[in-house]
Amino acid sequence: MRILIVEDDPLLADGVAQLLRGAGYTADYVGSAEQAESALAAESFDLLVLDIGLPGMDGLELLSRLRARHKAIGVLMLTARDALNERVRGLNLGADDYLTKPFAAVELLARVGALARRSRGQSSLRREFGPLSIDDEAHRAWLHGQPLDLPQREWAILGFFLDHPEKVLSKERIVAAVCRWDQDMSVNAVEVYVSRLRTKLEPAGIRIRTIRGLGYMLEDLPHDAKPA
Repeated sequence: MRILIVEDDPLLADGVAQLLRGAGYTADYVGSAEQAESALAAESFDLLVLDIGLPGMDGLELLSRLRARHKAIGVLMLTARDALNERVRGLNLGADDYLTKPFAAVELLARVGALARRSRGQSSLRREFGPLSIDDEAHRAWLHGQPLDLPQREWAILGFFLDHPEKVLSKERIVAAVCRWDQDMSVNAVEVYVSRLRTKLEPAGIRIRTIRGLGYMLEDLPHDAKPA
């Protein structure tokens, strides 16, 4: 899940970004609504962590503009503790949830996790795909009930495949989904990580198929096509 934090306090923004990255999300941040609009126009994000009290255009105006364009991105508002009117207005404008400052790290992660599950149509933190099971909160995976070791990059790419099962994903789209602005990953590196995932998944009958000229697609093979 790729998250954009819109917060004008650089220390808070960086702290939230580090917290989310530690939980396995891909997180970037900007300091104004205007910068957020530019980022959202240029790249794809799944969730906006949006401070209401921004300089220039405030967070409510940005939210209003996003919803007017039918932008389906999830929005978690950050508001002052006594700003009831702002919270009500934000929810009426289409925010998905809000968090009052100051907030505890565990509550932020819980609310982000709930919005992530909602965007996937899930009610639990555990995802299943054939013999593969993933717990997003515990950051653990299993194949046929046996623990599966996944370094961070492989975890992020597999999670993106699971967000779009049996759909073709280009290498460029994978890079954009799993890399922050301050990171660099080539499409050749994607090939390496996909190869490592194949080595781990294909013996269990989960295939990452190459679609020539287009990208990759995650498939759960029919029972009669699985390795013996």
